[in-house]
Amino acid sequence: MATDYVLFVHGVKQRQPEEFNRTIQGLLQNVQRSIGNNGRTIKPIVVFWGDLNVQPQASLRQGLEASPQWRNLWLADFRIREVIEFAGDAALYLSRHVGAQVVQRFQQIALPILQGGQLGDRLHIVTHSLGSVILFDLLFAARWDDPSLDNDTSTRQTRQTVAQLRNTLFGLGQEPGRGIPISSVHTLGSPIALFSLLSVTGDSTHDLTKDLRKMLQTLYHQQCKKALPWYNYLHPGDPIAYPLQGLMPRLMGNAQLYVHVRDIITEHRGLPITWGRLPLLWGGDAHSGYWKSSTVVKTLADVLR
Repeated sequence: MATDYVLFVHGVKQRQPEEFNRTIQGLLQNVQRSIGNNGRTIKPIVVFWGDLNVQPQASLRQGLEASPQWRNLWLADFRIREVIEFAGDAALYLSRHVGAQVVQRFQQIALPILQGGQLGDRLHIVTHSLGSVILFDLLFAARWDDPSLDNDTSTRQTRQTVAQLRNTLFGLGQEPGRGIPISSVHTLGSPIALFSLLSVTGDSTHDLTKDLRKMLQTLYHQQCKKALPWYNYLHPGDPIAYPLQGLMPRLMGNAQLYVHVRDIITEHRGLPITWGRLPLLWGGDAHSGYWKSSTVVKTLADVLR
């Protein structure tokens, strides 16, 4: 029986792996009920990395609160619970030490499963928030191709793991004609559009577009000239979620022919309640509610069906 692998990568403000696993189980149960029995097996691959940032961010918080001026700042709690949670997670991933630990999680959890893929299997990517940036960085960023990184033993091992991950997927790695094909992409509350600024002035080691174009083109021709479906979910009150549909022609050039990007609004409740100009939905349904969204469940079920 062919298998649909669903790779889940969480975003910011996730610190408890057991809680996240329960969330994914609930999502897949709803999806499975919608699908019924279609003759395929759904196998989740849940990569959790949020616990790696607990100690570094706790240390940062202690240092900030030790400042004599900390109590004089406005929105101190918002800074700790929201801004630092997001910016801190991003900064820690870009750091060599924590970034390498995140890569190790993919090596431990995802690689053994993906390397066992069989003919007819498919991979669906579901990423939330910063998790979109992390996974796309691992799969497509040029910075992992730099051979000068091999001068350091730990960095060399990290780069080798990234290469292994890419080699498991169809359209990537040294043998792009082998591996599990990506059949759909689902980005939830993703800021990946903002990271397109990294390549706006020319070549960048964090640019994702070169290898992404290559993969999309290879998939397109392998799948009888069928464009890869990419669903980008946005809650209207989520300040971290940004549209992608209008950016693709600028980022991908003619490669946009190989991918069908669709921006999907998950909630239609009218105007958000605000305090000043700050959405009160931030941190609640707006950014963390995608996993329970009926729109996400329906769209994912339609793809897997």
